[in-house]
Amino acid sequence: MQIAQNLTPADLAVPLTRLFDLAARKALHLDRTWDPTRGTPVCTIDGHYTTRGWTQWTEGFLYGLALLAFDATGQHELLDLGRGRITQRMAAHVTHHGVHDHGFNNLSTYGNLRRLMREGRIPFNAWELAYYELAIKASAGTQAARWSPAADNFGYIYSFNGPHSLFVDTLRTLRILGLAHQLGHVLLGENDTTISLLSRVVTHGLTTARYNIYYGAGRDHYDTPARRGRTAHEAIFNTHDGRFRCPNSQQGYSPFSTWTRGLAWAMLGFAEQLEFFAALAATGADVLPPEVRVAFEQATLATCDFYIDQAAAADGICYWDTGAPGLAHLADFRTRPADPFNAYEPVDASAAAIAAQGLLRLGRYLDQRDAHHSVADSPGARASRCDGAKQRYTAAGLTIARTLLTDAYLATDPKHEGLLLHSVYHRPNGWDQIPAGQQVPCGQSSLWGDYHLLELGVYLQRLAANGPYYCFFDAPGTPGLPAERNTP
Repeated sequence: MQIAQNLTPADLAVPLTRLFDLAARKALHLDRTWDPTRGTPVCTIDGHYTTRGWTQWTEGFLYGLALLAFDATGQHELLDLGRGRITQRMAAHVTHHGVHDHGFNNLSTYGNLRRLMREGRIPFNAWELAYYELAIKASAGTQAARWSPAADNFGYIYSFNGPHSLFVDTLRTLRILGLAHQLGHVLLGENDTTISLLSRVVTHGLTTARYNIYYGAGRDHYDTPARRGRTAHEAIFNTHDGRFRCPNSQQGYSPFSTWTRGLAWAMLGFAEQLEFFAALAATGADVLPPEVRVAFEQATLATCDFYIDQAAAADGICYWDTGAPGLAHLADFRTRPADPFNAYEPVDASAAAIAAQGLLRLGRYLDQRDAHHSVADSPGARASRCDGAKQRYTAAGLTIARTLLTDAYLATDPKHEGLLLHSVYHRPNGWDQIPAGQQVPCGQSSLWGDYHLLELGVYLQRLAANGPYYCFFDAPGTPGLPAERNTP
């Protein structure tokens, strides 16, 4: 990846304004034209959103998109749209015990509404706030109950594949447990056993860091130093004794290559948890053992370094899997901009949008960590303090954002219902449209890609304006609501 060293969030103000205008218009259009009896829109075909059955993990992005567009533009029609549809249609997602995607669906909706109220963007109403917080708590408890113990005191929230399956994706949905913990919630188990939601966040994260992330330490034949940060989509465990059995991949090319959207989920998920842990420590509420922070830092640094050095093309965009066989025909792809219209392998711009936010959050975390001389005793952390290495994460995130905001990736055609072009859902299953005249999927959008591009935009907008820091939890200095804990 060729990183632009001198970019700032303010440099992207003009393309961000265009992004927000497009997002507002497309969110309103999709709400007017989509028939909810069809299910949830997932990805586009010929520029029009359609469903794609697997699990209902994207509906929160649909209404969350409207809320983020309101956040960026102040158009109250978008707030009314998002709030109304969430009230009408999201209740089943709060207690959906068949998925690991609660953070995707419910933080994108109830979590965003709560955040906007705390920031004063929505007038304070005690009953309304209590409604949002109850939804967050119930969602967190439902997700936390999907628990599989693993050997050596590890454990994980298992995927919809079953109790044997740990998905790397789950790391970013884990956020809702953290916020519910901040709200004082616990999970009650058999015989009224009290289960800490924070402990589940930590244990799941440590298990993911150990079994889904590779560190170039010879764990298998392909775990070489040059592949440090390689990520497995799925880790498989023996449910009888909790022992790890093997890596696997549902949406990537193979268990021993890196599906780049899974890599991006890890980058952003670990980075956000580091921010969360730092916020807990700053308030004195929960100070975790240093080895927890070290493990999360090592995983974040490894995955972010792998993205920059191995996964990304010169402009910061990635192809859908680092081991995809057609990349042999694109052997020099890292030295030139990604080509969505090549004849061999599709790019996945949705992975790039997620990765960009992870890189930006890591850069900020490292700056703040070192400013408070809270230094992790790990080789990766020590390296991050040398030769301006930590600044490269921020610069890399901004470089990706700059590329995604160009005409090559932004769906400026008003007839196209998507926002971010060149997203890939499930390449092995052939779920992505290959347009006429092309040989690989291209030119289409996904709901998660649109949401994460807009979320990246809101994050950058706030950095540029020195506004309230955009995060899923209550950070120190977050505006408070004096009456919010009163009984409504």
